[in-house]
Amino acid sequence: MKVLMLAAECNPQWHSLPALIYEYYCALNKLVDITLVTHIRNKEHLQPCLPKNACVTYIDTEVISKPLHKLSMALSGEENKSMTLQVAMGYPGYIYFEHLVWKKFGKAIRSGEYSLVHRASPMSPTLPSYIAKRLPVPFVIGPILGGLPWPKAFRREMLREGEWMNFFRWLHRWMPYYRSTYKKASAVLAAYEHTISDLPCADAEKIIDFSEGGIHKSDYPVRRFVENETKKVLFVGRLVPFKQPEVLIQAFAESDLLQKHQLIIVGDGPDAERLKSLVKGLNMEHCIKLTGRIPHQEVVSLMYESDIFAFPSIREQGGGVLTMASMASMPSVVVEYGGPSFRVPDSCGMRVPMGEQENLVEGFIKSLEYLILNPDEIKRRGIKAREFAEGHYRWSYKAEKTAEIYDWVLGNRSEKPLCR
Repeated sequence: MKVLMLAAECNPQWHSLPALIYEYYCALNKLVDITLVTHIRNKEHLQPCLPKNACVTYIDTEVISKPLHKLSMALSGEENKSMTLQVAMGYPGYIYFEHLVWKKFGKAIRSGEYSLVHRASPMSPTLPSYIAKRLPVPFVIGPILGGLPWPKAFRREMLREGEWMNFFRWLHRWMPYYRSTYKKASAVLAAYEHTISDLPCADAEKIIDFSEGGIHKSDYPVRRFVENETKKVLFVGRLVPFKQPEVLIQAFAESDLLQKHQLIIVGDGPDAERLKSLVKGLNMEHCIKLTGRIPHQEVVSLMYESDIFAFPSIREQGGGVLTMASMASMPSVVVEYGGPSFRVPDSCGMRVPMGEQENLVEGFIKSLEYLILNPDEIKRRGIKAREFAEGHYRWSYKAEKTAEIYDWVLGNRSEKPLCR
């Protein structure tokens, strides 16, 4: 089996999806013969970190991508806003990326040099494939992630995110190559029900529920639980409107019990100064600390020092940080919407029903107070959270399942792989 993997975003030094795709590629490279095709912008960080047997081709689309990126930054105002607009502006550059891939590899693919083509990134289900309908070999796409609607109660936050483009997101269904991408795909790896329900696939048999992200078990030693009288509640994430860290600040401000403990907010973003002012205005500086952005390893260490992970994001497509918290044996309190609904089962934490902001504040107060008053539940659910994360999110497991999918689309396996 020889696989051509398309991963325009694949960078171990960039946060979120590019780093996840790098880990996914490395895990797969141990099992199958892969030629990685990625963007030239990744070369500086990717090249020194590649496995010894890596075969990589870099594609340069900067003549189109660079001016469009500058335009999208000018329109959005900053990197952490208007993500729907940024994805839309990336459409021409990505189509050109696959056009160049086809020019370079089309002959080899047609001659049978490659068994299949797997497009691993971009992850957005709205960005189609130029080469899908041209391929004489099976085409695998994913994991893809997206399509989670904005909750109606948080329309103001949507506009603060600069997500006016979200009103026009449906137009992607009429863009060139969109329908042929999913029609020609042999397997579609889609994360969570909200992504699957957003797809145009008439053939549900080709869709495989395959969540994004993963972990290396060796990076997370087994936790030694220490009973501390003062509990630490931890939030880690970008300080942007949809993450809703102010829900936690308000929860502490309204609960005498929570104020006897500590809330630590890790991250940076456009809402940082507003949140600092909110903490100061509520006189909560004695129990709430905002650290700003800190290195990844410090985040992991802080997770092992904390007791409960609180994550009130109201539009979380996936939630990789929840898996990190689970591996540190922390129970998580989340909003029951999107990716966290799957990543935090009942036995691994607590889920607060979606509602107005004041309903979320009330729900987080109730859940956090329950855990603090029942320390045995913190330990029990934390242990279960680690068991769940180990079972579903080890990179080695993800790679094994992907190899099974390859065998399935090539006809070497009759039973469709199940990945949940």
